[in-house]
Amino acid sequence: MEALVEIFLVLTGKMLVFLLSFGAWRSESMMGNESNVHAAAGALSFVRDGRRVVTVTGQQVAGMAFYGLLIAGFLLAVSLL
Repeated sequence: MEALVEIFLVLTGKMLVFLLSFGAWRSESMMGNESNVHAAAGALSFVRDGRRVVTVTGQQVAGMAFYGLLIAGFLLAVSLL
């Protein structure tokens, strides 16, 4: 179950990176090890060949932030009713 939640958060983050950067940034593949070779330990993103690459961890953080803001907005809307 935890793996499904993680995959869902990463895919949401991947979509957000594409949409918010208008395609200028790209996302690391979930099965790749590109960040192990090109990024510092614990990095959320790095630059490779002049283009920003968001790591899987960065995508997961973006997904969590999105759903956190969505829930906070929903709770605020409900409290104003």
